[in-house]
Amino acid sequence: MGTGEEFAMEHARIGVVGAGMMGAEIASVFAIAGHEVRVTDRDAATLGSAPDRFSAILERSVAKGELAIDDAQRLQANFSTTATLEPFGACDVVVEAISEEMELKKALFARLDAICAAQCVLASNTSTIPISSLAASVAPARRSHLLGTHFFSPASRMPLVEVIAGIATADAVAERISTLLRKVGKTPIRVRDVPGFAVNRLLHAFLIEAVRLVEENVCDVEDIDVACKLGLGHPVGPFQLMDLSDNTLVLQVQEILKGAYGERFLPRPLLKLKVAAGERGRKTGRGWYGYA
Repeated sequence: MGTGEEFAMEHARIGVVGAGMMGAEIASVFAIAGHEVRVTDRDAATLGSAPDRFSAILERSVAKGELAIDDAQRLQANFSTTATLEPFGACDVVVEAISEEMELKKALFARLDAICAAQCVLASNTSTIPISSLAASVAPARRSHLLGTHFFSPASRMPLVEVIAGIATADAVAERISTLLRKVGKTPIRVRDVPGFAVNRLLHAFLIEAVRLVEENVCDVEDIDVACKLGLGHPVGPFQLMDLSDNTLVLQVQEILKGAYGERFLPRPLLKLKVAAGERGRKTGRGWYGYA
């Protein structure tokens, strides 16, 4: 297997597995930068809505003066969907953006390993799972070309991407992907392959303390969000962020972090209660806030 120098930096063929909000946003980042992007999802309805998400991102960019109307119309051709993984055999890079469950991700990477060309780079958008654990699902020859690319939501607007090399990831591959990310307007940082990487360890310590403040009746949800926006300069408060991200995912991440680091990442009872009640956030119409 090569060193990752095989694909053209300006016109790479990108596959994205997972057409939900994060997957569609990641696909949009590459499509807007001029790459040919193909997206798939096992849920037909989610897959069917992905082109509409892309169109909405283009429309927002036009409204903000970031894209001309003609350019937005031209870029539509860069984004397509597929119901199967087989077309990913022609991809240069495939990004996994499915549920944060190790066994699901490992099963997917095993399938991609059998389908994708030898030089294709496989990247996971996992926010917490060590890359070396995921790499165990592919053949040893593939492991040099598997790494983590953790985007932040919404990926079309947030510039940061954590780039995580596993034990077997070739440094040339990690650098090649970092260069590709810079060319699509992102700022990559290299992070060691540990559970939660860097940003999520910081973020979830913060989220856990925010929920604790509500449990202790120090502040209510709204006032904490206001305090973080006006006092810390955050664009959204912690409870708004959890509702946007999905409280179920927040709980999953904290359970993984607790397993790795112990009681300091113990999820708060109030978060568990929200998830048990089905109050996942914007996706379900109710979370820490109610949504029409």
